[in-house]
Amino acid sequence: MNSFEELQAQLGPAWALNQPGVGVDHVLVALPSHSVGESLLSHYASRIPALEHRYLLAHLLLHRIEACEMVFLSCQAPGQEVLDYYLSLVPADRRASVMNRFRMVVVPDSSPRSMAAKLLDRPDLLEALRTSFGDRPVFIEPWNVTDHEVEVAMQLGAPINGTAPNLWPLGYKSAGRRLFTQAGVPVAVGREDVHTVDDVVAAIAAVRAARPTAPGVVIKHDNSGAGDGNVVVDLRQVGGGPAADEQIRARVAALPDWYLRDLRAGGVVEELIAGASFTSPSMQLDITPYGEVAVLSTHEQVLGGETGQVYTGCRFPADPAYAAELARYGHAIGERLARRGVVGRLSVDFAAACEVPGRWQVFALEINLRKGGTTHPYTVLRNLVPGRYDTELGQWVAADGTGRSYCATDNLVDAAWLGLPPATVIKAVADAGLQFDHRTGTGVVLHMLSCLAIDGRFGLTGIGRTPEHAAQLYQATKSALDGHTRQARLGGG
Repeated sequence: MNSFEELQAQLGPAWALNQPGVGVDHVLVALPSHSVGESLLSHYASRIPALEHRYLLAHLLLHRIEACEMVFLSCQAPGQEVLDYYLSLVPADRRASVMNRFRMVVVPDSSPRSMAAKLLDRPDLLEALRTSFGDRPVFIEPWNVTDHEVEVAMQLGAPINGTAPNLWPLGYKSAGRRLFTQAGVPVAVGREDVHTVDDVVAAIAAVRAARPTAPGVVIKHDNSGAGDGNVVVDLRQVGGGPAADEQIRARVAALPDWYLRDLRAGGVVEELIAGASFTSPSMQLDITPYGEVAVLSTHEQVLGGETGQVYTGCRFPADPAYAAELARYGHAIGERLARRGVVGRLSVDFAAACEVPGRWQVFALEINLRKGGTTHPYTVLRNLVPGRYDTELGQWVAADGTGRSYCATDNLVDAAWLGLPPATVIKAVADAGLQFDHRTGTGVVLHMLSCLAIDGRFGLTGIGRTPEHAAQLYQATKSALDGHTRQARLGGG
């Protein structure tokens, strides 16, 4: 191929084969390459292998798409007990076929870099992979796409189902606010394209002028994700006049040097949305290689961290009071992005506030042109309980007409679990009768089990018939692990 554009022309035909019942042999390369800023990668350095292993859940599609071979790339091999666990979740009569069509490829490198960057250091491995494809159609499913992922695609001769790097700025916070306005989607009062302390102070003054009762503002880096570039400035104790500006200036100027340095590349300041009731929903969609927009899901995000801005988990679906509205807004945003050439998975984050019962206001916050924290739980649902998301009902409708909900997290953590073998957690969940059961289409699916060795953390998706049932499965899993550790302490183990 002479250019990435020519290579991408092959995406549509290869992608179209990855559907149940098509029957044409093809290869899907799972590339969970977290190509983000150096400071963010350094922050997650010890957990990078576990974050890559989240997408082992994509393994579950192999029992539905029987002509697909999956090549999964990671910097660290998961334990065999983890691979055996995922195999146990597919129907017994298809396990041999699934095992034969899943290929784990390890690029051993513990540096805090993306998988694509590490793979580019291994031309021998790239050549071996390219040779293994033969003449079969192949495409790459990335986490996100930067120049490193493009170079991997070119080296492998495989198109990539993701948005080209030159379009990445469409997902910046400032660009997102402009696109929301063009699409007729409400946004919080705020200002785009801030770069300096002076810009931030002026933007906060403008927010206070428009919204005198605003409890605070959020400063966000343009190019950031999962809330890691967000800082909340509380305005409730700030007075008026020039003294207020100086007080705010002192607070902003006291932010860490790295934060102000990254802000120079651009950011936004927005009113902190609040209300008697407040939620942080999101919606997830696909843009096909042919420009079609499909709304896949809506979620309630669970946020944590010191400022309540960091994603820790989600509940599906979003509140029915506004789930259909989220889907309509998301579709309108997706259509505009599709016209600009965006391809693959993306999500849009919102804030929803309610002062009067039943009267919710929804505001779009940001676009994520990549996979994210809601991708892998949705993957679990789609592949273990096939069906469709009804955008008007705001509900997953399984093939038998029944509904499903889930509760998911990447951050179930307890110091008492540090060092637990993955097999122990898998067994504790199974012994408690919580493991996913194909007969009922409900139960718990685990992920990120390699993080137990780092900080006693793992993730799960609890699929229930109702939101309440899903939440019960989530809590029951924690209780099962707590019970195990109590017994181990009492027994001296």
